[in-house]
Amino acid sequence: MQNMATELASTGDNPAHRPWRTHITLLLLALIYVFSFIDRNVIAIVLEPIKQEFGASDTMMGLISGLAFAILYGGLSLPLGRMADQGADRRNMISICCALWSLATMACGMVSQFWLLFLARMSVAVGEAGGMAPSVSMVSDLYPKERRSLAISVLMMGPHIGVLAAMVLGGWIAQEYGWRYVFIVFGAPGILLALLLRLIARDPGHGEQQATSTEDSTTKNSFIKQLFIISRIPGFLPISMAAAAAGMAGYAYGIWAPSFMVRTWDMSFAQAGLIFGLSSGILAAVGGLFSGLYCDRLTRTDSRWQVRLPLIGVLISIPFGLAFLLWPPENTISVAGYLLPQAVIFAALFSFFNSWWPTLTYAAISHITTPKQRATGAAILNLFITLFGAGLGPLTVGILSDQLATTYGDDSLKYALTYTTVVLLSLSVLFYKAAMPLYQKRMMELEE
Repeated sequence: MQNMATELASTGDNPAHRPWRTHITLLLLALIYVFSFIDRNVIAIVLEPIKQEFGASDTMMGLISGLAFAILYGGLSLPLGRMADQGADRRNMISICCALWSLATMACGMVSQFWLLFLARMSVAVGEAGGMAPSVSMVSDLYPKERRSLAISVLMMGPHIGVLAAMVLGGWIAQEYGWRYVFIVFGAPGILLALLLRLIARDPGHGEQQATSTEDSTTKNSFIKQLFIISRIPGFLPISMAAAAAGMAGYAYGIWAPSFMVRTWDMSFAQAGLIFGLSSGILAAVGGLFSGLYCDRLTRTDSRWQVRLPLIGVLISIPFGLAFLLWPPENTISVAGYLLPQAVIFAALFSFFNSWWPTLTYAAISHITTPKQRATGAAILNLFITLFGAGLGPLTVGILSDQLATTYGDDSLKYALTYTTVVLLSLSVLFYKAAMPLYQKRMMELEE
């Protein structure tokens, strides 16, 4: 950890850039993102009891776990990202939004009807829309370019730690106290984190670590024109499409894997959450951190590694994802005296390699956009990942599972996940490959 702190240390006279405040700000933003991801995805561990209580189909559960969140999140993140780029205090934005989504998460545990849960999920999205893009922009200004992938990898540990906490603790809480308490328990800490960020952190200002002569003119563009300008940056669209395809597969996998384990492996909610959380969350956190640190070193000699490394990670993850879904559950290993399906090994390896693309993709977008385009650029990337990933990923698997039920019966979910994993991750690889030369061209333009 000392070496990591040394890698991340930045210099400067600005009080916002003092090492202690810089690192604490990064830590708070990372923790907020942890609970953001928990609040967004904890529904995965309680899909089955919610489905049973409200008599919903897999399609309906796919809708409420994904699209109900993604439409508002993706749409609102664009104007809120633009606000952050135009000078709004990003610390205040993140604090307010964190408090809002935390209260909305708690409300999910208090609903009495399915449509009220749908509205509460949409309210979570309203708050979270103002969290991620300003956070990426703020971290990018806290640390210099040569340390940015590592800094963003610390921030992007949020989803992986969130999976671990949501699955392990969420499964136990659901088993012992019911699914409603899961939302209440995980929603409350965000209110405290919002207050701490407001009291401790400082917005470092735009472009402290990197300035360009075109900033004043670009920020005066209209919102629509700015979106058009950013979308035309070489490499931006193929990178975003690669992330959209990988996100669609990743969200579908993350949301439905616990239900797959309950149905196919005959596990309880607590067992599925514990096994999936430990096998996936820990290795994903390690993989995300490793990829950021390793990428910072590789890109010193060739900028294309910023895109090549996520491509490699996605490609290697495909066979491990398939092995997790298709490996015979009766084949077991003994861990601390407990017999576990061997497939959990493949789940861990899938998570390690598949965790490379989020960290490195957000860092790539921060590199090819100017300081006052970063929040908007991150928001556009969020739109691709969330609308396609969180919105359509779980819904697609839910619909496919319902359609395959007549052919595969109880195994319909397994094959729905299998088909989507292969197709979507393969598409992601192709988009990353197309983005590499364009990304290198853009980096050369910025260095001139």
